[in-house]
Amino acid sequence: MNQLRPIVQGCVDAPILTLDAPVSFWGGVDMETGRVIDRSHPQCGTLIGGYCLVVPTIRGSGGTPGNLAMTLKLGVGPASIVIGYPDVNVMAGIVVAKHLYASECPMFVASVEQRQRLLTGRFIRVDEDGSYTVV
Repeated sequence: MNQLRPIVQGCVDAPILTLDAPVSFWGGVDMETGRVIDRSHPQCGTLIGGYCLVVPTIRGSGGTPGNLAMTLKLGVGPASIVIGYPDVNVMAGIVVAKHLYASECPMFVASVEQRQRLLTGRFIRVDEDGSYTVV
């Protein structure tokens, strides 16, 4: 069975967007549009809103939680995040958005091998326990 490790529980049914490099929510993503604006990022110009965002890591600092929470509040943030490790700044942003804005964004940890199989353009369904299918 395919299994991700839930960090912030929830279910997701969304298209996959796998980023080729880490992205920063503090200056790398426009919090009003959800567009990657970091000119050095390989997917600069890409919108992240509504996607299951698959990344190895997130670049950034203490500004990440606020900016991620704002993208979720405005409806331009990811539907979920699949990441290589449980990033505390990402978790904080998701929890803030949930409690202040009633915005959901489940977060799951996945191995390198799992993330390599989560390809942009495919569709993923993840249950609260982390079991998933990709079509």
